[in-house]
Amino acid sequence: HTDMRVWDAPEKADILVSELLGSWGDNELSPECLDGAQKFLKKDGGISIPYQYTSFVSPISTCKLWNDVSAFNEIKHFETIYVVKFHNFFEVASPKPCFTFDHPNYTNMGKNERFKTLEFKAEKAATIHGFAGYFEAKLYKDIDISINPDTFSEGMFSWFPAYIPINNPVHVKAGESICASFWRRCTPTKVWYEWAVEEPVVSHLHNPNGRSYTVGLSSE
Repeated sequence: HTDMRVWDAPEKADILVSELLGSWGDNELSPECLDGAQKFLKKDGGISIPYQYTSFVSPISTCKLWNDVSAFNEIKHFETIYVVKFHNFFEVASPKPCFTFDHPNYTNMGKNERFKTLEFKAEKAATIHGFAGYFEAKLYKDIDISINPDTFSEGMFSWFPAYIPINNPVHVKAGESICASFWRRCTPTKVWYEWAVEEPVVSHLHNPNGRSYTVGLSSE
């Protein structure tokens, strides 16, 4: 085995096929890996499969999962993203797109930090315990795969959604605005996410500077 970011290919490839998608799209470092690997793809006409993917977010009510996280009695567990199969939960508003990445990426290679503020309208009165994370991916031309409930691909059981918790549940009324911000942060050695609720109340910033949860970029 070797790191695709440093491997020297004996010749240029026509097609680069990867399976690096995580439950929240880019959370298994597909952008960083493919930015490095695209050097052995033909620049004129080389194809990446997938060529684009987008993460999605929706506010959810899930007392069971929140209690499971709370039972650890440590803030770091509220600043960690989990992969789960949702059972007892309520989606307070429909998912919205968050971060998008395109491959090959010749114009912004290595610039994989992202920031997005999303606003939702609560469909019913509920208590928000965090967010659900999904993804949609474009493989080739009009061939897509998705775990977003609104566009779910039949038979897509290889990925469960992500649970992005908040340490203090937020109560919302039907029709009330829910605003949250999400950051994707990068250094040469690690990637992490930060998130915060901004409406109807302001939460603290979860996982600042990756203090509780990071994904390593080591080539060792």
